[in-house]
Formats: sequence, C-alpha cells, structure tokens
Amino acid sequence: MPEGDSLHRAAQRLQPLVGERLRAESPSPRAAATGVAERIDGLRLDAVEAVGKNLLLRFEGGVVVRSHLGMHGRWRLERAGAARAGRPWLVLRGREHEAVLSRGSALELVGSRPPRLGPDVLAPAFDLDAAVARLRAAPPSTAVGEALLAQRLVAGIGNLWRAEALWAAEVSPWRPLADLADDDLRRALAAARGLMRASLAGRRPPRRVYRRAGRPCPRCGTPIRSAGQGDANRTAYWCPNCQ
Repeated sequence: MPEGDSLHRAAQRLQPLVGERLRAESPSPRAAATGVAERIDGLRLDAVEAVGKNLLLRFEGGVVVRSHLGMHGRWRLERAGAARAGRPWLVLRGREHEAVLSRGSALELVGSRPPRLGPDVLAPAFDLDAAVARLRAAPPSTAVGEALLAQRLVAGIGNLWRAEALWAAEVSPWRPLADLADDDLRRALAAARGLMRASLAGRRPPRRVYRRAGRPCPRCGTPIRSAGQGDANRTAYWCPNCQ
C-alpha cells in the first residue's frame, strides 16, 4: 500500500497543474458515481497537498477532493491527450499536462482536512512530543506496532516504515505502549520520519527487516521473524533478539 512518502511524491508530481482551470472526467463507472468530476470540471486548481496517506486537491471556491490510493492506486502526470488503456478513476486535463488517477479506495469531496487524522509525520512542522502524546492517548495495552499504523494517531506511516522504524529504534512491535518510555516512542517516530524523508528525497533506505523473514538481522544475525498483528492482521517484521 502506498505510504505517506508516496503521497508526498504524488503531490509534487501534480504541481504543474496548480493555477490552471482543469477539465475533469471519470471514465470509471465506480468513480463517476461519486459525482466528483462533474463538481470540479472547469474549476481552477489552487493547491495539491499530501496529508498522511491522502492526497488533497484544493479547487477555487473551497472545493476539496480527497483521494486515497488503497493498495494499488496511483497518480501519474502525463502529456495532455496521451493515449491510455483502461478506465482511470479521474483525469484532470490542463493545457499541457493531465493528472491521471488509476484505481484507489476513495475519491470524494471533503472539508478542508480529512476527519480523524493525526499529524502528518512528514509535515514540516511535525511536533514529535505532540505525536508522542497522541500515541499515549491510545489504550495502554495497545501494541506499539498497531499504534503506529493508526492514522488517527499519527498519519502517513504504513507497514513498510512501521517495520523499519521500529527496527532502527530497537523496539519490538509487540511491546504495549504501557511498557515503553516516551524516549522509546520518540526514537520510533523520529526514525519513521527520517526514513520517509530520505525516501522522499530519492535516497530510499535499504530494507533491514521488511519482507526479510528468515534472513539474518543486519545488526545481530538473528533470523528475522514475521507474524500478523492486530485486527487487520498486517504482517509485522522484527528481530526477536535486538528489538
């Protein structure tokens, strides 16, 4: 699933359309049923920004469109009029470029900010202590691996960066929040932010534990383990010796 850094890259990719009046269409019947394309057709695009795993397109008159890519969605910027296969969810056509949304899990008109989202871990003004306080608001028995994926607490971290950040912080994903000091949570959040910023800048860090079950831990040599975690059964990866 695309994580916060992927959405920030998508927001950067679509910047050439900002300031233009766009023609909008939804070739996909499912997306057309949302009515989004009809509502924004002909409006000026004022801004594109990522908030957690969401992309927000802000149009004149306060109209805001939210897209969530789900597991397989993707935003592309193409030359206007380029041939394509399939039925995209949304096409936004400018003078020279067009943005194309292929698949996704959400396309809707929203308020200024999606509801129930915590602070974006990649936001310039991300407050580490405030994010720790939000994690502390979760039930103390919550495993830290589950807490980091809860977008209402901190937005943008997905399964990949959850695994890599906890390995970098030397914290097991199975430890409950009650057993962790604030410094442990700060290390994990700072690691996630640092890794994701490096990825966003084009310096994608190597994977240490994610999808490396059975391979030796780069730090201590112990075989990496994996298991489903939480109600969504998302696969956690960790070193049982040094985390």
